[in-house]
Amino acid sequence: MNTPRIAFIGGGNMAASLIGGLRAQGVPAEAIRASDPGTQKRQALTAEYGIATFSDNAEAVAEADMVVLAVKPQVMQDVCRDLATSLQPGQLIVSIAAGITCASLQAWLGEQPPRAIVRCMPNTPSLLRQGVSGLFANAQVSDTQRQQAEQLLSAVGLALWLEEERLIDAVTAVSGSGPAYYFLLMEAMTAAGERLGLPRDTAAQLTMHTALGAARMACESDVNAAELRRRVTSPNGTTEAAIKAFQAGGFESLVDQALNAAARRSAELAEQLGDRGC
Repeated sequence: MNTPRIAFIGGGNMAASLIGGLRAQGVPAEAIRASDPGTQKRQALTAEYGIATFSDNAEAVAEADMVVLAVKPQVMQDVCRDLATSLQPGQLIVSIAAGITCASLQAWLGEQPPRAIVRCMPNTPSLLRQGVSGLFANAQVSDTQRQQAEQLLSAVGLALWLEEERLIDAVTAVSGSGPAYYFLLMEAMTAAGERLGLPRDTAAQLTMHTALGAARMACESDVNAAELRRRVTSPNGTTEAAIKAFQAGGFESLVDQALNAAARRSAELAEQLGDRGC
């Protein structure tokens, strides 16, 4: 597969992370360009990655095979409508904006021609190239374009395909918002450790590195998380005492409620931002 020419519309943190990941994979600077209204952002991208940058979106997308929409959801409609006349048939549109459906993008980019669109939900660990993204492709996306989109998101972590666009809301609930859930648990564990007598910094370090180690064990193990939990939970031991306290407080039910709340809010935001269904 030939290296696609990629244009980023928006030069914020996620775009910079994707560009950095692509460059680290060996994608040449000549194959990447970006546009952003901010002079400092453009200069920073050029200095860091050697790519061409533009203040004009139309210049950035000229001759691109893939156009990555990396702007805030609130301005996506205006950006798409301004960009519509500059796009060429056959270009792949990749959106990493939360809550914007394929149908909304198609409408804003003009009803004709039908656009090949991939909608993505990355998460913030992508900034460290440790992210995970859910991807959905509409019917116009070719097999080659699917590979190109997967290569793009794989530059910052794991990329997983979804068969239905509505599942983006579930991805948002599990992984898009997920890092904050772990941060909340780390806050609570650190505070509890401090109340048990540990210095705050020690409690924080113990908590963070335990989270890191547990995540690596789960990712690299050939068994699921439930089995790993069983293996470290000795009968009548300290871990079992803690697990029973979690469960007595309705831990699993609370997690279910929280993720359902996030998924519902994701769907609501999509409606507010112009959801017409795909």
